[in-house]
Amino acid sequence: MMVTEEWARNIKETSFDKIDSRVIEGAKLRVIDVIGCTIGGVNGDGCSMMLDLVKEWGGKKESTILVHGIKCPSHQAAMMNSIMARSYDFEPGGPASIDGRRAMSHISGTMVPVAFAVAETEHSSGKELLSALILGEDVASRLVSASVPQLEPWDPIGTVNKFGAAATTGKLLRLNEQQLVNAFGIVINQAAGSFQTIIDKSHSFKLYQGLAAQDGIFSAKLAQKGWTGLKDPLFSKYGYFALYCKSSEPDILTKELGKFGYDRPHKVYPGCGRTQSAVHCAIDLIQKHDLKAEDIAEVIVNVTTENRDSPVGQPFQIGGSPQASALFSIRYGVATALVRKDLRLEYYTEEYIRDPAIMDFIKKIKLVDVIPPEKDLTAELRVRLKDGKEYFSAPDKRQFKTMNEIKEKFMTNVNFSKTVTDKNAKAALNMLENLEEIDDINRIIKLMVA
Repeated sequence: MMVTEEWARNIKETSFDKIDSRVIEGAKLRVIDVIGCTIGGVNGDGCSMMLDLVKEWGGKKESTILVHGIKCPSHQAAMMNSIMARSYDFEPGGPASIDGRRAMSHISGTMVPVAFAVAETEHSSGKELLSALILGEDVASRLVSASVPQLEPWDPIGTVNKFGAAATTGKLLRLNEQQLVNAFGIVINQAAGSFQTIIDKSHSFKLYQGLAAQDGIFSAKLAQKGWTGLKDPLFSKYGYFALYCKSSEPDILTKELGKFGYDRPHKVYPGCGRTQSAVHCAIDLIQKHDLKAEDIAEVIVNVTTENRDSPVGQPFQIGGSPQASALFSIRYGVATALVRKDLRLEYYTEEYIRDPAIMDFIKKIKLVDVIPPEKDLTAELRVRLKDGKEYFSAPDKRQFKTMNEIKEKFMTNVNFSKTVTDKNAKAALNMLENLEEIDDINRIIKLMVA
């Protein structure tokens, strides 16, 4: 049996009551986190351009673009919501590990908008949405973990997420096994996403996250009509692994299928996951010592060779999108934390990014590659003052893990956005926390518009 056939069977046969309660709780955390980031990202750099285009297209009023309240075809709503969710690179990363292999991809930032867009048209229950979300994330997570290498030149967000989006959509549309297999076979012809967008710091870093949402829905709906796709989109001569990977670890694709035992990190700060540890070091020093930016002579950030040489480790320059430039910069995150003594969403808006005080302080920051490669998401930070005193920080990277922390993060996004009312946000948050009790997702969506 082909892998996609096994996936299809598992998707078709897995119901809510077969999923472990711990997995359900984890999925609800990701839903709340992503929806909050969608609201917070509504005015992110470039979002208005995409919204104008979607409005010009028009079309069937199926699903809602959150905050704006605009109804459009479901694949376009999912695309727009996913792009907004990625605007500050604040949504969940991961998954943390599958079978001992760390996987890098913003999977939930695609899958949650897909689940809500399709569930809205189908009037799905919270249980149905959660089941579909978990199954779609499982497909994408297995695929990215089985891929070698996982990054460069293709960004997995534009490849594996499309398979996951097709799975989530197919579950909510109640596709049969053959239709699901065809959906996977259709989506492979749309897989793409160049890592160059990160290097160039362009708006497009979040485009293929949205396109993954759009194309997954499109593929499942086309399969529903009877359209056929590649028979084996993964292992055929010109399938996924031949096109995008140097090699693969195929056992991960179906090992313990039906079990969902991996977690995804929830970010404490905006910005790429590879900036988080260094930023936490800076804030740790700020909280422990009354450091003043004007007293600092030099900042040394210890990182891996990979991170020093990656886009996040390059000298800070403003590229095609000021916001993208800052989000993918260790130097910007550390400088902002030390100068402003915090790292809030507003500090990733253009006014703050171009602040001369930040531009000057960044010149004091030096990255040194002394961290072993197996700790590639870890950083250490040393601050030397003008009077010769030194301070060092090497704490574990912070992550939000509890429901209360994620709820606070949700409201942080809402307050930053200044769009959805506090009353509606809190009502929606209560429903999201008890999502399995909701009979129709539309009840929640109505609360998440300005």
